[in-house]
Amino acid sequence: MNSFVHKASAKISKLSDQQVESLLEELNEENALLKSILGSLSTGLIITDVNWNILEFNKAAERYFSSSLEFSKNILDVVTDKEINNFIADTIKKNFSNVSKEFSVEMSDGKVHFIAVKILPFLLKGEISGNIITADDVTEKRLQDVLVHRMEGLQSLTNLAASVAHEIKNPLGAISIHIQLLQRSIKKARNGDGSLPDKKFLENYLDVVNEEIDSLNKIVVDFLFAVRPVQAKLEFKNPMEIVCKIGQFFEPEFHSKNVNLKINNTSSDLKLLIDEKLFKECVINIIQNGFAAVCQRFENSQGGEIQIESKTKDDFFYLTIADNGTGMDEQTAARIFEPYFTTKANGTGLGLTTVYKIIKEFNGDINVKSVLGKGTIFTIQLPVPQSSTKLLS
Repeated sequence: MNSFVHKASAKISKLSDQQVESLLEELNEENALLKSILGSLSTGLIITDVNWNILEFNKAAERYFSSSLEFSKNILDVVTDKEINNFIADTIKKNFSNVSKEFSVEMSDGKVHFIAVKILPFLLKGEISGNIITADDVTEKRLQDVLVHRMEGLQSLTNLAASVAHEIKNPLGAISIHIQLLQRSIKKARNGDGSLPDKKFLENYLDVVNEEIDSLNKIVVDFLFAVRPVQAKLEFKNPMEIVCKIGQFFEPEFHSKNVNLKINNTSSDLKLLIDEKLFKECVINIIQNGFAAVCQRFENSQGGEIQIESKTKDDFFYLTIADNGTGMDEQTAARIFEPYFTTKANGTGLGLTTVYKIIKEFNGDINVKSVLGKGTIFTIQLPVPQSSTKLLS
């Protein structure tokens, strides 16, 4: 309320009819201005009273929350998205304020958008008179974060290309040598009696050439796999639900090899912005590596164990996968995420490289600690897309 209206309203009993009419016009203009400002905001805005009945809302709020918003209706009766409705209901139940959370919502355009919802106290004359609920579309920001991480990933292409060049050099050398040997043998035969070299002699050289060509083909295929961008469909998913399902899948195999699998789930209700399929791929890869290391150390005897634990701290989710297998020395542990580095006779050296790429795509991090002869611990760190909640005093 501007200063003129404020002063005039304080002396309304002394005003003439014309002055009262002028005051009402001023109030109408001010009200229309406020309505226009609210309607122009891209942020969805709902104001409720202390009982969560709607006092005011703007056009953007209808796009994010519901097309059937009405004055005086309770907020829980009109918000259509189930997860957002549950978030508001939980906030009401726990009497929280200053809370926020992100949701993946399918909008009217048929696409999934990431919506950040905040709930704040509505203060009037220094007292809490209700609540303010806001919604913002942060899809573009999320996409920009993904692009930034992809650009960071491109920086490692130089090292990857150097590794591929080294891998290709040996097969090419072998092919070149054996072709030269064939050429010399044929040339010598033509200069002599004209008969070709022994059939077995030729086939041996050609077999080597074919083997090296197959090896080159495999290197190229693996390289294309390594440089292919991660196609992540990010949605809010419960990571420990996925981990527990993986544990149930592996349990019979672990039992047959006398390996004990323990899962300590302390984040049962937490949801993260991840791709379920890719996250599952990461966890399975690490578990399989741990299982192989445990089996190698204990050889079906008792004592093998893989332990999976989760926790949240400082707006981050931590998943640790620990085994008491053969372990690694410092030099090996420092290189396990490098492309084409492997300690297995039949390994491609790309499994953990892919895990690293996926975790980075989730805006997270992964590290490893290992002691030779004692075991290995992988720790995956992922951001929790929700600010800390503060209990209203």
